[in-house]
Amino acid sequence: MNTKIIMAASALFLALTGMVLTFFPQEILTYLDAGTNVYFKLSIQLIGALYFAFAIVNWMAKGNIIGGIYNRPMVMGNLAHFFIGGMAVTKALLASALPGLFWIFAGLYLRFAILFAILFNRHPTENQLN
Repeated sequence: MNTKIIMAASALFLALTGMVLTFFPQEILTYLDAGTNVYFKLSIQLIGALYFAFAIVNWMAKGNIIGGIYNRPMVMGNLAHFFIGGMAVTKALLASALPGLFWIFAGLYLRFAILFAILFNRHPTENQLN
């Protein structure tokens, strides 16, 4: 499994999500019919900043050895984020009629959760150690 591809893909996904949340909070609130509360707008922008920061960390670590004991905190952070986020989005989808875009979001979240769970439980291959 090529960890560089996984880290780069997760970084791109998080960066894109972070930029959308940061630069289009009003449009997101309108799309979700959540009103125009200034605190909601600020919260969405702060969440976007967190996504973007996490993307930068993943992007910068993509060339490192990842798996087993190597970069375990990074793998655990990603696993926790994607697993908990995937479960939350899936639960919300099953409980209410969210727009179809959220099914794609849930699918990506759960796919990344599975990939990081695999990375957590496997040791790096010999070619990653050189």
